[in-house]
Amino acid sequence: MSDSGPLTAICPGSYDPVTNGHLDIITRAAGIFERVVVGVVRDPQHKKAMFSVEERVEFLRDALAGYDNVEVEVFSELVVEFARRWGAKTMVKGLRAISDFEWEFQMNHLNRQLAPEIETFYVMSSPLFSFVSSSGVKEIASFGGNVEELVPPAVARRLRELFPDGRGGTPLSDQE
Repeated sequence: MSDSGPLTAICPGSYDPVTNGHLDIITRAAGIFERVVVGVVRDPQHKKAMFSVEERVEFLRDALAGYDNVEVEVFSELVVEFARRWGAKTMVKGLRAISDFEWEFQMNHLNRQLAPEIETFYVMSSPLFSFVSSSGVKEIASFGGNVEELVPPAVARRLRELFPDGRGGTPLSDQE
């Protein structure tokens, strides 16, 4: 470690909502890095958030309360600028499937162009969570399905409040 502070990584995402798969990646990063800053995108550009940024942050803080070296912060700048602001030389991202790789491959090249000093570490999803996505969780909940094993308890409670009877409708793709 250098004298510039703790070895810090960021875990950026929209976390709309946080899933147990996200928590798996974040807590594994917390076991490696001295400080992990979970960066919550204020206004995701590629999809409309179901939950307010305040709710998304609260879900994360609640789920990660037992981790003293994890902080949750909102950002609305380029992810590399967020990393620089926290003195992080590393971004940690989870990979579930080939489709994640394709997107992350593009993002990695763009980020390296902007900030070659910041490395991205990719952590393979645990098999238990390799199929879990925020959009999938929202879809299951909207049809009245049980998501308790997929998300932290506070998220499951909130989804039950939002969709007490399930509502049906057209499924959303990850790109929407």
